Amino acid sequence: MLDLDKKVFGNITTKEIIGADPPALPDTKENLEKELTTLLVELESVLKINLENLLAEQKIAENHINSRPGAMALAQNKIQLFNEYSEKYVKSIAKKLQS
Repeated sequence: MLDLDKKVFGNITTKEIIGADPPALPDTKENLEKELTTLLVELESVLKINLENLLAEQKIAENHINSRPGAMALAQNKIQLFNEYSEKYVKSIAKKLQS
């Protein structure tokens, strides 16, 4: 059973990604874009020692969302959008870890 109120990308919850509301375009895409911007700004002030935890938490969120990828009732287009934005965030964390 998925925790629908689990935050998986900043303040965005599981139910916003796998549920029917809000619609994928334009709402979910706009929400993900805003949240990514916020997360990247916050990333600038994260200490390097905490980056690995942040990276691990985001990977857990990805696994959480993708744990039922074949379920047709889920909003596949929104899951795909989530994966795209999560990947951008993970790459940014990894880049900062290497710097």
